[in-house]
Amino acid sequence: MSKRRVVITGMGIKSPVGNDLVSAWCAIREGHSGIGLLTQFDAATFPTRIAGEVRDFDPAAYVPAKDVKKMDPFIHYGVAAAVDALKDAGLHPHEHDAERIGVAVGAGIGGIATIERTSVTFHEGGVRKISPFFVPSSIINMISGNLSIMLGLKGPNIACVTACTTATHNLGLAMRMIQYGDADAMIAGGSEYATSGTAVGGFCAARALSTRNDEPTRASRPWDRDRDGFVLSNGAGVLVLEDYEHARKRGARIYCELTGFGMSGDAFHITAPSESGEGGARCMKNALRDAALNPEDVDYINAHGTSTPAGDLAEVQGIKSLFGAVAHKLMVSSTKSMTGHLLGAAGGVEAIFSVLALRDGVVPPTINLDHPGEGCDLDFVPNTARQAPLRVILSNSFGFGGTNGTLVFR
Repeated sequence: MSKRRVVITGMGIKSPVGNDLVSAWCAIREGHSGIGLLTQFDAATFPTRIAGEVRDFDPAAYVPAKDVKKMDPFIHYGVAAAVDALKDAGLHPHEHDAERIGVAVGAGIGGIATIERTSVTFHEGGVRKISPFFVPSSIINMISGNLSIMLGLKGPNIACVTACTTATHNLGLAMRMIQYGDADAMIAGGSEYATSGTAVGGFCAARALSTRNDEPTRASRPWDRDRDGFVLSNGAGVLVLEDYEHARKRGARIYCELTGFGMSGDAFHITAPSESGEGGARCMKNALRDAALNPEDVDYINAHGTSTPAGDLAEVQGIKSLFGAVAHKLMVSSTKSMTGHLLGAAGGVEAIFSVLALRDGVVPPTINLDHPGEGCDLDFVPNTARQAPLRVILSNSFGFGGTNGTLVFR
């Protein structure tokens, strides 16, 4: 059986650079950072005191007021981005097609803030003080669960959880479900609320975060000689994927086609990337094979590019390994230089920026790239966005545990 074509018809975002498509994309094009001092808790004793927070967001605009406290913020962000994406798509689920529309929205660390608070409540007040909503407010599949209930969606209801590759894998799996007829449309992506004390403390303990506290907007600097770790961020990126014929028949505005999806495992280390970027290279190769494209067909890669010494170099090595002589003709940039790292939501937010780059013919910059580090010698579109004709874009996500995902947009 031939696979059905999958297109993007709607997108929604909540992020440190904006809570709607227009403002977020404007910030990215202009190279504006969304990183600032942490305000969610007192981080005075923490080595890292900066983050990318979602500002001016009211969950009650998307969730009934009585239910707001029953949900962790990662659910608020995911639900809000999904509702916006559905509105952007002009898709109005009805009872007659509810079984053909599904949800695949996950998170990397989920309701860790709720778990943290509940642990304190338990130790201070005992078991009777634990909220009956503790579990459903913190488990990761409850973005998809709440969306299914709120919108009456009876199609596939899943939440893939793969650390920083979560959103990319959810988008890829949603694509597969449409291709093979399990659904006509899927709401897919990722969400995250990472700025709790235990989450920030855990990443600090792992020495994964930047400590450039005096210059928050310059802390995330992928491929720069002076990069010293990533910056944790909150938010969500959710897209509406549809079968091409389904979208065409209802007269939907189509952004682009999602033509390929690749996965791979490093089988190397719990946090470090595989040597020489071999796992990432295989992942990109698998995605291109799925899209029936060759390396020379790619114009731009929205890289994982987190601003860690090892990860940034490994991704460059993987690109060089796969693309060979073509590698230096590619444009490669990291929007994490502006958004920070949204963990399980990163792939969703970056998929949105990839789609908008394709639409407008604008390559997002890598800001704070003043002195490229050793071995980091590709065209990283430093500091200023670039107008360029774009036909094919890859979006990479690589996560702890050696889990990799790549999407191909055309």
